[in-house]
Amino acid sequence: MSENSELPRYRVLTGPDDAEFCLRVSAALDAGYDLHGSPAVTFDGDRVIVAQALIRPR
Repeated sequence: MSENSELPRYRVLTGPDDAEFCLRVSAALDAGYDLHGSPAVTFDGDRVIVAQALIRPR
């Protein structure tokens, strides 16, 4: 079984809208995930929080 076959097919990444979040999304794309829809963005009173859904094709 390959490493990618052990990954979930669907996941949502959330966090502050910063370079670290972008690197996490980039790593997921490198692991074979595709973006699923547009990111959701909100403001928690102190910072912008973003969520991005990803899916891994079969």
